[in-house]
Amino acid sequence: MRHFFLLFLWLCSLGMIPQNNVLKNVFENRLQKDEITQSHVTPVKIAWLSDHTGRNIKNPEILLNEFDGQLSTSGAGMCILRSDTGKQASVLLDFGAELHGGIQIVAGIKGDKKPLKVRVRLGESVSEAMSNCIDNSVPGMNSATNDHSLRDFIIGLPWLGSVEVGNSGFRFVRIDLLDLNEDLPLKAVKAIFRYRDIPYIGSFRCDNERLNEIWETGAYTVHLNMQEYLWDGIKRDRLVWVGDMHPEVMTINTVFGKNEVVRKSLDFARDTTPLPGWMNTISSYSLWWIIIHRDLYLHQGDLAYLKEQQAYLKALIQQIVSRISNGKEELDGGRFLDWPTSENKEVVHSGLQALTMMSLKAGEDIADWLKDGALKKVCQSSLSSMQEYVPSHRDNKQAAALLSIANILSPASASEVILKDGATDFATFYGYYMLEALAKDGKYEEAMNIISDYWGAMLDLGATTFWENFIFEERKNAGRIDELVPDSIFDIHADGGNYCYVGLRGSLCHGWASGPTAWLTEHVLGINVLDPGAKTIRIKPNLGTLKFAEGSYPTPYGEVFVKHVKQANGKINTTVHAPKGINVIE
Repeated sequence: MRHFFLLFLWLCSLGMIPQNNVLKNVFENRLQKDEITQSHVTPVKIAWLSDHTGRNIKNPEILLNEFDGQLSTSGAGMCILRSDTGKQASVLLDFGAELHGGIQIVAGIKGDKKPLKVRVRLGESVSEAMSNCIDNSVPGMNSATNDHSLRDFIIGLPWLGSVEVGNSGFRFVRIDLLDLNEDLPLKAVKAIFRYRDIPYIGSFRCDNERLNEIWETGAYTVHLNMQEYLWDGIKRDRLVWVGDMHPEVMTINTVFGKNEVVRKSLDFARDTTPLPGWMNTISSYSLWWIIIHRDLYLHQGDLAYLKEQQAYLKALIQQIVSRISNGKEELDGGRFLDWPTSENKEVVHSGLQALTMMSLKAGEDIADWLKDGALKKVCQSSLSSMQEYVPSHRDNKQAAALLSIANILSPASASEVILKDGATDFATFYGYYMLEALAKDGKYEEAMNIISDYWGAMLDLGATTFWENFIFEERKNAGRIDELVPDSIFDIHADGGNYCYVGLRGSLCHGWASGPTAWLTEHVLGINVLDPGAKTIRIKPNLGTLKFAEGSYPTPYGEVFVKHVKQANGKINTTVHAPKGINVIE
């Protein structure tokens, strides 16, 4: 076999066999191309050292230098770690921004060839990278976990070689040398950044830099979660959670346009949920699946793909309709909106009533596009039966927002609930729908203020991506996630959180928190898609106190660009550039 392989390569070199078939033949067509790009990232800062005397750690600044990937037999230019009974050599590196991937540790030449053991801790915050998961003996730090992805582990480093390990969401890396009285020469510690190499087609810019940063942070948060599938989080919840996908899909439509990860994830949810099951075992998530397909078709206009959903969609809607009695939803399975509302059954019912109506309205729209008269009739009949019943919002912002969007509660009544105490009781996931409800009532300036206060507060605390959970009141006396937090200060990561995201288990990069990115484009730039495939777009800006706003938007026909400038008399001068095939209404 070996002789055949060498002959095969020789014939390839002579041009007698196409070289692009070599790998296919060697691996018998078992190669599976990765959709994800990998790049190496150098740390930007040494956030902490266990020793500043030069005895246990020498030349740590070497780790901030670029490394071309090739070691030599020279021992020069190394960071040296040495642990002893008095001090463990430890270094904490900051890569400057949240990323998804692993790390490469490059060890140089030393006196003997014995592999040395190091402990690696990845963290989305400094507190997480400094916490214990292998050893949960540190009080208050036992919420750090290795769930979904390893973030705390021990590995061996070779003599004159490198190791690549991990795959998680992180910004900080702590490395501890475990072996005593041994020198560990380190040439480099680099992040292996895994991401989809796709352009940011959509854009947003205005004279409020805080809003600009929020828009970009939301876009980047979702981009990181566009891995092999569209995940909810890159550290924990590396899964396809369908309800959580809706804000992500709206952001993808806004920033990236058509992308295969959306269809792949929607189809995965469908194919792994035979009826009468509910997606992710949660009834509302199947409702969101319908709503996502409506919004995806509206923006992308792929009728062939929509038709692929028709059989499952019809059966799912029949299942939903069978759980409506006397105009009230009686959905089984997991009854869930978001975590902050999960313990209030009355609020969950109000939200599910609204979501049921929203999904049936989406089903009606889809039936129209598919020319499915029978499905349209079923949706309309059920909607009609539900319109007489008005559940209470119980002064809850999530419930009020959904009831308004579903046309059950008046926009003014919903705004009264949502605007009470400003950003207090906002949520990272359902905050998007609260903003949508405010826009429905024309409260654009109020919504922008809340975006600045709530999402901006995460930036003030050091965020480079938006979080799974953020309780607005916890920002007071809170330490930044990119600094060591003194005992006298509230640790926003280690001490906060609830439900499945207690303390350090909480994800600091969650795609469901990206809502302001889609919202700012739709309501401030005023780019509203009216017809499937973005064939008709209405431009209706809402600048509030902004002096100007401009940006681009991806469509199947190409990029739409708008610019709005407020004149001295308060009127707005708008410029629009749209590709051929798009009807623009101003």
